[in-house]
Amino acid sequence: MIAPGSRALHVKFILPSLTEASDPYWRPIKYSLFPPLGLATLAAYLSADDRAVIVDEHVERLTLDDAPDLVVIQVYITNAYRAYGIADHYRRQGAFVCLGGLHVTSLPDEAMVHADAIFLGPGEQTFPKFLQDFRAGKAERVYTSTAGRSLEHVPAIRRDLIQRTRYLVPNSIVVTRGCPQHCDFCYKDAFFQGGRGFYTQRVEDALAEIERLPGRHLYFLDDHLLGDQRFAKALFHGMMGMRRLFQGAATVDSILRGDVIECAAEAGLRSLFVGFETLTPENLKRSNKRQNLGRDYKAVTDRLHSLGIMINGSFVFGMDDDGEDVFRRTVDWAIEHGVTTATFHIQTPYPGTRLHAHMVREGRMLTRNWDLYDTRHVVYRPAQLQPEALKAGYDWAYREFYRWASITRAARHHGTLKHQAKHLFPPSPM
Repeated sequence: MIAPGSRALHVKFILPSLTEASDPYWRPIKYSLFPPLGLATLAAYLSADDRAVIVDEHVERLTLDDAPDLVVIQVYITNAYRAYGIADHYRRQGAFVCLGGLHVTSLPDEAMVHADAIFLGPGEQTFPKFLQDFRAGKAERVYTSTAGRSLEHVPAIRRDLIQRTRYLVPNSIVVTRGCPQHCDFCYKDAFFQGGRGFYTQRVEDALAEIERLPGRHLYFLDDHLLGDQRFAKALFHGMMGMRRLFQGAATVDSILRGDVIECAAEAGLRSLFVGFETLTPENLKRSNKRQNLGRDYKAVTDRLHSLGIMINGSFVFGMDDDGEDVFRRTVDWAIEHGVTTATFHIQTPYPGTRLHAHMVREGRMLTRNWDLYDTRHVVYRPAQLQPEALKAGYDWAYREFYRWASITRAARHHGTLKHQAKHLFPPSPM
């Protein structure tokens, strides 16, 4: 093991390309939207003398002929095989390799085979400890985040390591961690187990980060921007007068509760990703998505439309109460309620989730090929649909929602030409 002592380190942070990002059509655009803020956050803990580089394979070619002291790789489920290959290469070259991220936390034994050290859970508390141990020549094999999670005293993100011109939305930002909800299909619970599952920056720190970003447009990548309504309200009040325009994500119940969504609109919110997921109450119960139960989805769309906020609706197909009619019902509902854009998913039981454990117990998992766990392929046996029918219905939903007749029909839901035009010419996130 390398014991560099006090000398400067050469550190290479890598985000390997996701398998679905190699799609020759629109997928590469999606995955060049945002820079890897997680890696830039970890880089902030390095010493001033250390030399660091961030390589994101979605926007640039990864070269493997260098000799860094330390390699840190972020692993998602659909880049796991690529990540392991890169890790094995650098270990053979004598570098110390660290793996972290959602997939590593879900399957640590799998990841351990390819790493000198792994990180379980968020890294703000464990990465500084690792660096101290590494410099002393006594790095441990596993660093687990548990108690003491906080975003206070986190150094400013190393945005100087991000090549802004390579990204469609370089002004992305994250001001919270986790989510206060506990849906069975989401593996955020596994990632944050053992400690706080949702926490925020201090409002003044978040506002300072926003002030450092050039231009006018922002994209909040938080899983649930309105998850702490007191924090969100204070953040939006602080942003008023900045003349920013921004996008984010929130849940159905948070949009209907109080006046925080009005505050967001006044501060510049123009587009919101909303997790409707399913129109069937029994599916909501089965997936523990209780925050949507008994909520009036129409009231959500009406409220957002009245504020001039575009809606990107999220919908999941293949839940246990979904039959052959789920595709038509869902698409028709989205169009009739003026949803601007829709993101459809095939239910995917990720390792580490309660949904996956349930499917394993029932013997319904069909494959462990992680490349297929991209919400576009069927990797389990649905309760009421054949796998082929689920895949065909998912493909049909995208075609049907985005054909010109459907776009025009959804646009007619709005009373003003300005709002109708957003369906035909959605404003750029830039």
